[in-house]
Amino acid sequence: MRDEGGERLRRAETPEPESAGAGAATTGRGPAPLRLGGRTLDRLVVMAVVNRTPDSFFDRGATYAFDAALAAVGAAAEAGADIVDIGGVKAGPGEEVGVAEELRRVVDLVAAVRERYPGVLVSVDTWRAEVGEAVAEAGAHLLNDTWGGPDPRLAEVAAAYDIGLVCAHAGRLRPRTRPHRIAYDDVVEDVVRYVTAEAERAVALGVRRDAILIDPAHDFGKNTRHSLEITRRLGELAATGWPVLVAVSNKDFIGETLGRPVDKRGVGTMAVLGVSAWLGARVFRVHDAAGARRALDAVAALRRDFAEPGQGGPAQPGPGGSAPAGVDDPVFDRDHAVRSAAAAGDQRVVDSR
Repeated sequence: MRDEGGERLRRAETPEPESAGAGAATTGRGPAPLRLGGRTLDRLVVMAVVNRTPDSFFDRGATYAFDAALAAVGAAAEAGADIVDIGGVKAGPGEEVGVAEELRRVVDLVAAVRERYPGVLVSVDTWRAEVGEAVAEAGAHLLNDTWGGPDPRLAEVAAAYDIGLVCAHAGRLRPRTRPHRIAYDDVVEDVVRYVTAEAERAVALGVRRDAILIDPAHDFGKNTRHSLEITRRLGELAATGWPVLVAVSNKDFIGETLGRPVDKRGVGTMAVLGVSAWLGARVFRVHDAAGARRALDAVAALRRDFAEPGQGGPAQPGPGGSAPAGVDDPVFDRDHAVRSAAAAGDQRVVDSR
């Protein structure tokens, strides 16, 4: 990576002292602040997917062309997206995409979005430090490390450029690979342990605590049972204090549970978004920004109404972080969900984000 005489990367090696209250992310004293691009994100955040890939699992290349991708960013902003997440490499197996090609796909788009839509925060979905540095130079606000840290230098880039970082759990897989019959003693415990360790490592390198998110990465290194279990117990991730990002849009665990193809998973996606928001997720990576904005605004209104005097405050996760206490709903019935997953089959892992 270019280090401009070593100045930028030296910042990662000698982090500045943390500000007062910086440790709030791990104290359990309430949600930690999330600040990106000089602003505080204090509502449920919509992150819209814009993939410059010819083979995306969902849109099949609809936004691969530069102009189409830029137009998609404008549409997402109009629909209420707070962040756009730009990707240049399909997550699932497929044609090899080298560093140079990934740079060609994403860097100019980041620069164009910053110029044309200055109110939109820009995230880039990459695991490569070389790409991270180039998009940071172009103005990206967040690096979305979907594959859970295969290139440890990416966190150094986030620190050097004072931008955000997503710390994800992908079962320790190599990028763009699928597991075969992967197993965990307790998938949620493994996720919490891994992403919080990655977050603390990023802080030690100089990434601001209030610019770090954690992502359980549904379907990445996980089967349908695992992704359902993570969703039911999402409150355990929220309880760490780190802002939680969920990327569940049109994923295979939804399709397999409901028996729906990839283009018929919108309703299931909105249901999972609502449950995730209720259990404490803060950022939601989606293909349908308008639908997600409406669904999340409804959840926010329900939480406000439930918090009115005499109502007892918002429902809290029950034992094990599953359903809010007092909620009697089959969505939160573990046995029901596991039976549904088993009936539908639970071994596939999502092709792409």
